[in-house]
Amino acid sequence: MTGVFGADAGEVKSVSVMEGHSVTLHMNDTKIQSDTLIMWTFGPRETLIARIHRKANEISIYDDVHDGMFRDRLKLSKLSGSLTITNIMTELSGLYKLTIISTAETSYTFSLNVHAHLPVPFISRVSSQCSSSSTCVVLCSVMNVSHVSVSWYKGKSLLSSISVSDLNIRLSLPLEVEHQDTNTYRCVVNNTVTNHTQHLNITQVCHKCSVRGLHPGYIALMCVVVLGITAAVVKCMLCSKELVYNNNTSSMLRHYRALHENKERNGGGPIQATRKQELDEALVTMIVKDTQPFSVVEDVGFRDYVHKLDPTYVLPTRQAVKAMVEAKYA
Repeated sequence: MTGVFGADAGEVKSVSVMEGHSVTLHMNDTKIQSDTLIMWTFGPRETLIARIHRKANEISIYDDVHDGMFRDRLKLSKLSGSLTITNIMTELSGLYKLTIISTAETSYTFSLNVHAHLPVPFISRVSSQCSSSSTCVVLCSVMNVSHVSVSWYKGKSLLSSISVSDLNIRLSLPLEVEHQDTNTYRCVVNNTVTNHTQHLNITQVCHKCSVRGLHPGYIALMCVVVLGITAAVVKCMLCSKELVYNNNTSSMLRHYRALHENKERNGGGPIQATRKQELDEALVTMIVKDTQPFSVVEDVGFRDYVHKLDPTYVLPTRQAVKAMVEAKYA
């Protein structure tokens, strides 16, 4: 795919292309005299990369400069003076200057931005454990990106957005939804050239754990009812261990009491409601005392730090934090 971009004298023309494509740069004024000297330069030091000396009938391409990164990529039109860069890569981003010298000197400048291929975003749950909560927090993430934005949409309405400039990092944006929510949500990652969309399937991503808090006998029984029996074997819904089934739930009950009962009683699953409330209140106090923006809960470093402190704690969304601050200090 080739993009063709023209510039007027004295302006800086911004050009964005995808890595691997071709781009042609030219001046909008097509009148070039026969004795014209045409020069293309690259970068802040204006390194000469191509030249046409019409009076001497000479065309020169200097593609060995900058450690040869232009090698076999430059094509120069003798007729129009346009420069084509093929199979372009991100390292070729920068300023390209066309200088035409005849009876007077005229220059044309292009600011070329080459974008790496945009990855498709992926959606995951913040906590891999199931929960009895009525809400679910999911993350939309893209890996190794720069100069992109990630946004959540509800239908056609923009809910939140986060951007990164020139850091090659993982970019993530959280969203809190209700398990029973029937609205359409989608995550969009985009740069100035293209975009990719991933739709949220709440039922698939947010596994609501319907067994916590029930009597262990019912948990064992639900292993049979929900997952079924295959070759006299059942599977525990809490740890996926396969157990022998002998037409009763004794083996499942013994397994539950040996491996899961104490964890359930001692809060080995998702964070308890009272503990989450305490941490939410502490977060609100910190934000107010230190005059932090609500968006701090979306910062990747802060989220990683909180996860190290307590992996079971799910940070509230920016909108939820704002509502808590307003409720407490309004």
